[in-house]
Amino acid sequence: MNPTDLIPTDRIPTDLISSYLEIWNERDGDTRRKLMESVLSDDSVYSDPDYAGLQGHAALSAAIDKAQQQFGDLRFTLGTVLGMHHDQALFTWELGTVATGYDVVEFTPGADTRIRRVVGFFG
Repeated sequence: MNPTDLIPTDRIPTDLISSYLEIWNERDGDTRRKLMESVLSDDSVYSDPDYAGLQGHAALSAAIDKAQQQFGDLRFTLGTVLGMHHDQALFTWELGTVATGYDVVEFTPGADTRIRRVVGFFG
């Protein structure tokens, strides 16, 4: 049985997760800022093996700028949403054909759901 079979698909905010990955793909700073405002809470926190607790949109955007210099034209795509419970989801992502990883995201409550925390792991 696939783990996502246990989760109602209307409870998995795949559009929000895909939009989060588009933030990493967006090269225009103004467009990226607008995406961040719609996808990430103002007090969002990002961590991965390279960054410990980046707080806010500006810090994450600076890290994305730096990463994009290394990625070239590679793009992030959503792999599989492996599971979701309460206000968190676990999903896989791919960076072209050269890298994969897992992220855990935590969502804000309420009708204006956004991502407030991301913890990334490289595959």
